[in-house]
Amino acid sequence: MNDSDRLNAMAQFMWHARQQRLPYCNLPSDLRPASIAQAYAAQEAYYRLAEPVYGAVAGAKIATTTKVMQELMGITHPCGGAIFARTVHASLATLRTADFVNLRLESEIALKLGADLPASGAPWTRDTVAAAVAGAMPAFELIEDRNADYAKTEALSLIVENCWNGGVVIGTAKPPVCAGLVGIAGRLAIDGRTVGEGAAEDPCATLAWLANHLAERGRDLKAGMVVITGSLIPTVSIAAGQRAVFTVEGLGEVAMEAV
Repeated sequence: MNDSDRLNAMAQFMWHARQQRLPYCNLPSDLRPASIAQAYAAQEAYYRLAEPVYGAVAGAKIATTTKVMQELMGITHPCGGAIFARTVHASLATLRTADFVNLRLESEIALKLGADLPASGAPWTRDTVAAAVAGAMPAFELIEDRNADYAKTEALSLIVENCWNGGVVIGTAKPPVCAGLVGIAGRLAIDGRTVGEGAAEDPCATLAWLANHLAERGRDLKAGMVVITGSLIPTVSIAAGQRAVFTVEGLGEVAMEAV
């Protein structure tokens, strides 16, 4: 098996497991990526399998942003993945839990791009990406972890599988000032009861990290794309019949109902 065949086999393994709704498991030892770079090369092959079903890549996500999750998965950095066009939902979204194996929510600040951030412009900084941001809004990332055992999940396999992204629900974008997003507070309520509160770190710094990460792979961030920048609140599960509302100071709210 040559390198290209091996990358495709990694992607096929993860894509088949997802399509068949199998419990999440890491890649078998004979398909385990030898490096982070190889895992992202296999993720590119995964995109080619996913796009006919979920639509073109329409944004980017960051994962494993906390030190706790990084230590659990044996890495010292975040991971990146894609958001696909047909999995972007506007608030108030109604989503079927039956379409997921195990639907979980992360409460995030999303940024809408009004200009390209091309690979040729790297390295990007939080200051140089700011002019490309057309709006900011509350968002839910839909996590499809397929009942993974987080303590046993390996970062290299998670990367190939696109970091469990099942889509996003986004609120209405408001013109941002990047500096004004640092430390912005959010509150998550399920069925009217507050279940978590937190504050953003620096969403535009996260955007710069993702733009540089993608530039290393020869990928651009394009105007119109949505970038989610990490959860303010620990991940929560949502069941059929529940309604979730994430409210962010100065940005309004995003809401979804599970049926």
